[in-house]
Amino acid sequence: MNNCVLLQELLIKKSQQKRRTSPSNFKVRFFVLTQSKLAYYEHRHGKKRTLKGSVELSRIKCVEIVRSDIIIPCQYKYPFQIVHDSYILYVFAPNRESRQRWVLTLKEEIRYNNSLASKCHPDFWLDGKWRCCAQTEKMAAGCVVYDPTKNASKKPLPPTPEDNWKLLLDPREAVVIAIYDYEAQNPQELTLQYNEEYYVIDSSEEHWWLIQDKNGNADSESFDVFRWYNKNISRSKAETLLREEGREGAFMVRDSRQPGMYTVSVFTKHYHINETTDFPKRYYLAEKHVFDSIPDLINYHQHNAAGLVTRLRYAVSCWRKQAPITAGLSYGKLVINASELTRVQEIGSGQFGVVYLGYLLDKTKVAIKTIREGAMSEEDFIEEAKVLMKLSHPKLVQLYGVCFEEAPICLVFEFMENGCLSDYLRSQRGSFCKETLLGMCLDVCEGMAYLEQNSVIHRDLAARNCLVGESHVVKVSDFGMSRFVLDDQYTSSTGTKFPVKWSAPEVFSYSNYSTKSDVWSFGVLMWEVFSEGKIPYENRTNAEVVEEINAGFRLYKPKLASKAIYDVMSHCWRMVSIVLGSPISQRKITPFPLALRRRETCALHMLTEDKILEVKHCSFHLH
Repeated sequence: MNNCVLLQELLIKKSQQKRRTSPSNFKVRFFVLTQSKLAYYEHRHGKKRTLKGSVELSRIKCVEIVRSDIIIPCQYKYPFQIVHDSYILYVFAPNRESRQRWVLTLKEEIRYNNSLASKCHPDFWLDGKWRCCAQTEKMAAGCVVYDPTKNASKKPLPPTPEDNWKLLLDPREAVVIAIYDYEAQNPQELTLQYNEEYYVIDSSEEHWWLIQDKNGNADSESFDVFRWYNKNISRSKAETLLREEGREGAFMVRDSRQPGMYTVSVFTKHYHINETTDFPKRYYLAEKHVFDSIPDLINYHQHNAAGLVTRLRYAVSCWRKQAPITAGLSYGKLVINASELTRVQEIGSGQFGVVYLGYLLDKTKVAIKTIREGAMSEEDFIEEAKVLMKLSHPKLVQLYGVCFEEAPICLVFEFMENGCLSDYLRSQRGSFCKETLLGMCLDVCEGMAYLEQNSVIHRDLAARNCLVGESHVVKVSDFGMSRFVLDDQYTSSTGTKFPVKWSAPEVFSYSNYSTKSDVWSFGVLMWEVFSEGKIPYENRTNAEVVEEINAGFRLYKPKLASKAIYDVMSHCWRMVSIVLGSPISQRKITPFPLALRRRETCALHMLTEDKILEVKHCSFHLH
C-alpha cells in the first residue's frame, strides 16, 4: 500500500550543494510521490529513468510555498520547499495549480510527523543567507510560524467558483493589477484602470475571469505594472530601443545578469541598482540617496539626476505598448451588429468572398471577410462559430464574431498588418535569415498544436492561409472553414479548384481529413517558407502531382533549408503504403511531426536548427 503513487510529474529541482542560483543549478527531474517517500529520477526522452534521490516522508519537517521577488532563471516559476533532515529541497512547478497540488498532498501525508518544524523561512536561502531574515546559518530557525494543517484536509471538497481564490495559500495571489485601461463594452464587464488592483473571484474560464474592485490595499512585489521595467532583455537590445526613442532622459530598468539584481539603462549608460547589507535591505544608485524600494528609487531619479547623466524622464518599454487587440472583444459576444462595423477599403478576396479592412466600435482594426450568397451553410456555421470563437492562441488569427444583419454574412477577424505569409515571403525574398524562417515555421507549429489539442482539423493549411504581423510573427488563419463550403469542388484562395499540391494522398484520393493530413500540409508549408514563397510543384499540373506523389515523388530540398530542416519536411510526407490496395497515408513517423523547439538560454528564445526534435506519433504537440 505504501507504494501507491499519489502524484507524479516533471518538475525542476534546484541543486542543494551550490550556493548561487543560476541556470546550471536547475535540473528537470521526474518526481514520484508515494505514501512512504518522495523520489526523483533523471528524465531523458526514450530512455529508462535513473533514480537520482529520494526522501522518506517520515523525515520531512516542513513543506511550504516559497515567496520571493528574485528572478527565477528556469522555465518553471512556481517554487516550493521541502525541508528534511539538514537539507532544503527547492522544487519548481510549471504552474500555480501544480504547485498547490504538490504542497497540499505532501502536507496531508506528513501532517502527523513527530519532527514537524514550528517555523519556516518564506524566502530562499541564497548567497549564504536567508533572504527573508538575513540569518547566515542555513539551519537557523524560521522567521514565520509554519502551519502544517493550513489548507490540508483528508478529502478536500471541490471548490465553488466563489471560493477558488481562497484556496491560494496567500491572498495576494488572488490580486491582479491592470496593465492597461479597458472600457467595459456591456453590463457583464468591468471597466479597468491602469495600475489598479482587483480581486479574482473565479479564474476557471480560460479567456475571461470574474473579478471585483479591490476592497482594501494589497501589496504587489512585481515590477510588471511599471512601464519602465523591461524584464530580461539584453544590453544591446536596451541600447537599440533607447536610441530609437531618441530623447534625452529616455530610460528603462532591466534584469541584470546576476539573478535578483537590476540595471537602469540610460542611452548607452548602464547603472547597477545596489543593495545595502543591512536588514531590511534598501536600494541606491548613488550612495547619498537610499530608498526602501526600487519604484521609490526610480521615482526619485525621475525628478533628480543625483549623479546620473540625466534625470529619468521618459520610460521606454519593449512590451507594454498598448492593450492587445483581443481586449476589444466583448465577453460572451458572438453576433456583431452591423452598426459596430466600419469598412474602410477592400484589401483582397478569398475563397468565400471579398475581404475589407475595417474597424470594430471605431477603435479596433479588423479584417471583415464577407461570405458570398450560397457559398456557406449559415445554420451549420453559426453553431461552429461558437466553438471557433472560444479558440484563442497567440499563433491563431482571432475570430471576433459574426455579422448576420445584412447580406452577405460577415466574419470579423483580428487584422494582421503584413498580410498573408505567401505574399510576404515573395515580397521580402532575399532578406530573410534561416533563423527567421525557422521561427515562422515554429509559429505555425504552435498554432497547429493548439488546434490539435482542441480537436480542430485545419484542412487547408498553406502559406496563403497564414498571416503575418509585426516582427515576422505568423498566425494560422481559416482553420476548419472548408467544412462549410457547399460547392463540392472547393475553390482555394488562389483560384484553383482544390489545393492538391498541399494535400495528403488520402485527401485527394478519398477526402479523408485528419491531423495526419494537416501534418502533410505542414511539410509543404515549411517548403514554401524555406523557398521564400515559391509555389510547390510549380511546373506540374494537379494531375501530374497526384500521379507522382503516389509514385513516391517528393519536393526537393530548398537552398535555404539545412539537412535537418529537410528531414523534418520529409517526415511529414512519409506514408505507409497500401492497405488492400488503398494508398491511405498513415504518416507512421514514430515519432512525428515536429517539435521545432526553442533554445532556453535567453529570454528571446533564439531559434537554432540543433533544437529541431522529433516528437510523438502524429501530433503537433510541442515538447
